[in-house]
Amino acid sequence: MKRTISAMVGKGTVNHNSRKFHAKNTDPERSHLNVEYCNENIKDVYHELFDEALARYNAKQTRKDRRIDNYYEKIDASKQEKTFHEIILQVGNKDDMNATTENGRLAAKVLDEYMGDFRQRNPTLRVFSAYLHMDEATPHLHIDFVPFTTGSKRGLETRVSLKQALAALGFKGGTRSDTEWNQWVASEKRQLAAVMERYGIEWEQKGTHEKHLSVLDFEKKERAKEVAALEARKADLQEENAAFEEINENLHEQLQQIDDEIHSLKDDLKQSQQEAEKAKKQADKYQKRMNELAPMVKNMERLASEFSANPEESLPEAAMMETAKSYREKKAKPLVEKMVKVLRSVYSAFLEISRKYERLEEAYDREKSGKERLNERLQEVLDENRELKEITGDMERVKAAFGSHQVETAISRIRQQEQIEKEQKQALRRKHNREAR
Repeated sequence: MKRTISAMVGKGTVNHNSRKFHAKNTDPERSHLNVEYCNENIKDVYHELFDEALARYNAKQTRKDRRIDNYYEKIDASKQEKTFHEIILQVGNKDDMNATTENGRLAAKVLDEYMGDFRQRNPTLRVFSAYLHMDEATPHLHIDFVPFTTGSKRGLETRVSLKQALAALGFKGGTRSDTEWNQWVASEKRQLAAVMERYGIEWEQKGTHEKHLSVLDFEKKERAKEVAALEARKADLQEENAAFEEINENLHEQLQQIDDEIHSLKDDLKQSQQEAEKAKKQADKYQKRMNELAPMVKNMERLASEFSANPEESLPEAAMMETAKSYREKKAKPLVEKMVKVLRSVYSAFLEISRKYERLEEAYDREKSGKERLNERLQEVLDENRELKEITGDMERVKAAFGSHQVETAISRIRQQEQIEKEQKQALRRKHNREAR
């Protein structure tokens, strides 16, 4: 027995696949024969796959407009990726494997066994909806999946990417007709053919002249092939564009960080200037006060010592009506003691003001020195900012002159060479360390 294999790109109408509504080509009386392998909410699957990577990505962003609130909505609005993909697989057609016949039931067994290994064989294609339909003319599978890649250096570490998901499975695109998608579909057909052989069915390969499902379905398949080729080419261009966007984003992020540092330095400089001016005004105030006190305290300590050493020598003799002893004990000595106390207090205040003035002068000198350092750093950052803007402009010129693909290829080769050189150096160091031991 020979039978053809059909593999088409589906529209991914999950409600139709789950039979929440019926189309004209379905027989509701046979819908109970359909098999549901899984039917998960795609938004829940996005949370499962991408929430951790999204949290790490958002934590690194210094600008609010760069953060992603909802990754599913971002991909849904994107022109670069689809939220999910669908493939439809079928053995034979309505004439030789009709769903109402024994051969149709055999086709269902083949497809069911094939589906059993699909997820294990394609770990980077997260299947969230899969059905075997027996209520149409020919048994066939609908498999809906989210393609993802891990360890990405651009954007989220784990992100949606059909091209990278298939590349991780070993499918690397070549020509326009030999895309990752076409290679993967051909591989899946071979997997299905292997299951068919176990049931005594040989794969009949008719090329573009084979008749699948029906004339209408065959035409749909041909259109789907064209769409797949265009989608693959679109994915290639989007990957190239994404690489340049990554470079530009990195440059813009560096520019933003430098702009933030410039604003921070300017704020620090302004605060330093204000502190320096404040210290200068305070120092001037203390200087003025010292100038006012200077004549008053000149020789003050000497006078205080003279008065306190022998107060009697500085006082006149007592009057006739008062004894000298009474005059000195009750009037002269207390007066001199008060004078000495006041003089010493004024002199102590003068010394304290002098010390404060010296400290303020030191603080002013520090602020002045810090201001000069901030000015120097600000100039360095402005120079770096100017250089990065020139680099961004040069990148745009290179992209326009040589084309996205050529520049991306060159960047990829350079990165690979750098990685090779890094590994060689590490190997030499390890060899050196072993020899040293």
